[in-house]
Amino acid sequence: MDLLNDLVDFFGRNGYLAVFFALMLCGAGIPLPEDITLVAGGIITGLGYGDVHTMVGVGMAGVLVGDSTMFLLGRHFGGRIMSWRLVARLLTPERYAKVQEKFERYGNRMMFVARFLPGMRTAVFITAGATHRVGFFRFLLLDGLAAAISVPLWVYLGYFGAHNHEWLAMWIHRGQTGVWLAIAAALVVLGVIWWRRKKAARDC
Repeated sequence: MDLLNDLVDFFGRNGYLAVFFALMLCGAGIPLPEDITLVAGGIITGLGYGDVHTMVGVGMAGVLVGDSTMFLLGRHFGGRIMSWRLVARLLTPERYAKVQEKFERYGNRMMFVARFLPGMRTAVFITAGATHRVGFFRFLLLDGLAAAISVPLWVYLGYFGAHNHEWLAMWIHRGQTGVWLAIAAALVVLGVIWWRRKKAARDC
């Protein structure tokens, strides 16, 4: 919890802008956990240093700007981005090939699921941009839908646990499980919708 306490102290002194830029750094692949960053943002609002609903908006903006930046850099520079030192550390040739294989298997669903994969998220977004597998607005829609699940969850968790660190630590762990359950439920719903549409098309 040392990182969480450090972030709470830093955000408490610097406000929304600090949270926004920290989340942009998370999107760039800096080893700063996005969930802990969002929880810290929620905690400072619970301590009276801001409004929790505004913090959700700031969190959404920081997450989407960070993710979009990686996608657009990949789209603009293509395969050349692999030669950048920071990107080369994050996206090795083996990982690049693995991400492309996942795209072949799962298609655009990878854009939604990637938001919940901290170790793969930035690699997936750069690859999606570099290979032109998806347009920017579709990327933004899928990433935004995923962020609409994860961002409020972590911010409100921090807000309600601001004065009870033991309870908060327990729910940070449970919250990670809850996110995966939410993903599973969303995939089931999408699968049912797809199956019904396909069945209706056959019946016509």
